[in-house]
Amino acid sequence: MEANVFRFRDARAAPDPVLEAEPVAFGSQPVPLILDNGSFQARAGWACPGPDPGPEPRLQFRAVCARGRGGARGGPGPQVGNALGSLEPLRWMLRSPFDRNVPVNLELQELLLDYSFQHLGVSSQGCVDHPIVLTEAVCNPLYSRQMMSELLFECYRIPKVAYGIDSLFSFYHNMPKNALSSGLIISSGYQCTHILPILEGRLDAKNCKRINLGGSQAAGYLQRLLQLKYPGHLAAITLSRMEEILQEHSYIAEDYGAELQKWRCPDYYENNVHKMQLPFSNKLLGSTLTAEERQERRQQQLRRLQELNARRREEKLQLDQERLERLLYVQELLEDGQMDQFHKALMELNMDSPEELQSYIQKLTLAVEQAKQKILQAEASLEVDVVDSKPETPDLEQLEPSLEDVESINDFEPLFSEEAPEVEKPATTVQPVFNLAAYHQLFVGTERIRAPEIIFQPSLIGEEQAGIAETLHYVLDRYPKAVQDTLVQNVFLTGGNVMYPGMKARIEKELLEMRPFQSSFQVQLASNPVLDAWYGARDWALDHLEDSGAWVTRKDYEEKGGEYLKEHCASNTYVPIRLPKQASRASETQTSGRGPGSSGSGAGDQA
Repeated sequence: MEANVFRFRDARAAPDPVLEAEPVAFGSQPVPLILDNGSFQARAGWACPGPDPGPEPRLQFRAVCARGRGGARGGPGPQVGNALGSLEPLRWMLRSPFDRNVPVNLELQELLLDYSFQHLGVSSQGCVDHPIVLTEAVCNPLYSRQMMSELLFECYRIPKVAYGIDSLFSFYHNMPKNALSSGLIISSGYQCTHILPILEGRLDAKNCKRINLGGSQAAGYLQRLLQLKYPGHLAAITLSRMEEILQEHSYIAEDYGAELQKWRCPDYYENNVHKMQLPFSNKLLGSTLTAEERQERRQQQLRRLQELNARRREEKLQLDQERLERLLYVQELLEDGQMDQFHKALMELNMDSPEELQSYIQKLTLAVEQAKQKILQAEASLEVDVVDSKPETPDLEQLEPSLEDVESINDFEPLFSEEAPEVEKPATTVQPVFNLAAYHQLFVGTERIRAPEIIFQPSLIGEEQAGIAETLHYVLDRYPKAVQDTLVQNVFLTGGNVMYPGMKARIEKELLEMRPFQSSFQVQLASNPVLDAWYGARDWALDHLEDSGAWVTRKDYEEKGGEYLKEHCASNTYVPIRLPKQASRASETQTSGRGPGSSGSGAGDQA
């Protein structure tokens, strides 16, 4: 294969099997269920106690649903995640419960939870009798948490739940146990990028910042770039393929401007461009067939057409014979003098008189005889091996079917798939005009760095937002110098959108430019930026299984509402809903009522 040519995998997700629950899950102590509820991918599994807590999450599937059109009429119901297979044919039907990274459609969220519980083997009747650790967005709106708690406690009747932030769980998993670590988390996911300061193991929610850019926007930007570059392949440049290019062929430039200058060199471009091979068909090269091969294919098509015509004639003959037998039976009723039955049968045939009946009988008899003769002639012609150098002069009676024999003009398509040569020519092979494989290649050059660069320069796609470097500098400036020095000693990168090669080096370069001369800092990449959030939630659940101060129980939900949250090292900060006091409302009402009344009485006195 040519150098730097890569084929799209076009991976198709396999349906998830329905797993059996772990034996330990049915012991005296219910084992927690860990749900990493991401906007791109959901991950679910058991937090099994013991020295070996188990492998990676049992379920990993795209957090999308597609509703079937005939769910209430016996057709296929809603399909979730990996049950959808390839997403591109269903792209217009896909629905997500998320707005950005916040779940807002609880009906679709319920479908995702049903799918998770069913495939994990939860078999408790009428409820999910397991504690649940669920990830949520940074500074999650109270209304979103309220709806989620209502869904878990009212619909699934769970015993207790703990909410946490995915990036904090990842931070918890990668830091030493029982250490109150401080640091600065840069978490970039499918929809958003967050800068989260951590002070002595707890989130400083007041100084958190969010950038509304992530992997989804990078994939959309890359799709627009390539569609403008290759307008002839618009349909083949799909979002799924763009995500594959981002994950396997893109990288972050340490110096974006200098890297673009490198790409201007022809040698550098030739050595580093990735040629993505689109699927194509060699059938377009059919002109390379020799004259003998075309003649043989034409003879095969003619034989198939003859067989088709013979089968159609036999079917039509059978129908005509059945109708003729029916008409002859009605005629016998007339000859036997059974006039009542004769007139009744004549009305069923939509005929008015015996003369009309006799006319139909004569026509059908003639048609049956002609059809039998045609069948005999067709069978005789099939027995003869037709070898004729002039295929344009066959017996028309045998090869050209009438309109009665052929129901659709589509039956003639095999005859006209290739033009018949007027003069016999010597067998020559016609070479293609151009390389068809090269025509179906996408040359991905500077696009490899332009698409992921948007999280550092949102202006590339017209977004009026600050990039990671500016936001990082803004967050650090909100702290005293001593706290800044502490935070930059532990800059932690996590999330699926930080897995580009060169991401860590780019953050180090940005910190080097913004920090004072000869100051130190440390950047750490998560051991597994995608799955560490689930691993951290599992570790946290096993460490705090008996800690009542970290779980929201059903009693807490009923007394304090669905938005209630118990804080812990990986959670949001709980800010209760502050309602105005009733006394202040009453005083405002009296004040507003007293004003117009007093002015009215004064006017009356003056009158």
